[in-house]
Amino acid sequence: MVLTSHDELGQTGRKTGLWLDEFTAPYYLFTDAGASVTLASPKGGPPPIDPSSDVADAQSAATLRFKADAIAQAAFAATRPLRAMNAMDYDAVFYPGGHGPLWDLVSDADSIRLIETMLREGKPVVAVCHGPAVLRDVRKPDGSPMLSGRAVTGFTNSEEASAGLLDVVPFLVEDMLRANGAMFTRRGDWRSHVVADGLLITGQNPGSAGPAARVLLDLLGESTLSPDSTSAIQSGKHSVDATLP
Repeated sequence: MVLTSHDELGQTGRKTGLWLDEFTAPYYLFTDAGASVTLASPKGGPPPIDPSSDVADAQSAATLRFKADAIAQAAFAATRPLRAMNAMDYDAVFYPGGHGPLWDLVSDADSIRLIETMLREGKPVVAVCHGPAVLRDVRKPDGSPMLSGRAVTGFTNSEEASAGLLDVVPFLVEDMLRANGAMFTRRGDWRSHVVADGLLITGQNPGSAGPAARVLLDLLGESTLSPDSTSAIQSGKHSVDATLP
């Protein structure tokens, strides 16, 4: 899992960073399924948490579990520098959102190289909410945008408007995805929506982080979901609209 290191919300003087439950919900789905999870960030060390994601009414079962989990907190406080990550050591990569990635991971050379290598080696890449920003500068081997012709989703313009940050963010995720030739789909604001196009899995908003993690687990063949849950996705373009219980 690759987390942001950026903590300044543009020129507002306010703090931003990682949206906490976009990390905790997938993290516990992965670890409960028996996966070994490595945490990385551009600067290494503790990633910033968006204060808005850590208020009382933003708590979930996963965030509360995290706050009581000394092992997970220790790993979170000691993320590895992204430059030290070797794509060949991992089966998949997952990018949670929060506004931070719009400023650092979007143009981080180590992140771009990691994503390009993962896809080239047939390994899944997942990004949710503002996380799909990290795909902006990713290229195919021929130099064309990786996003061109791919089915994706991400934080919508109307959701950004609802957050009151249209004039604060450096770019709008939805507009960027469309500008790079992606086939963008969405559900209503704040409704869970996950799109899988082959090895590329994207989620629309914070509530899509857990469902996106479940799709990845199915794709890796590690899922512990019941037979009537999200089905495994091996190829092609699929939309999954699901809500965690």
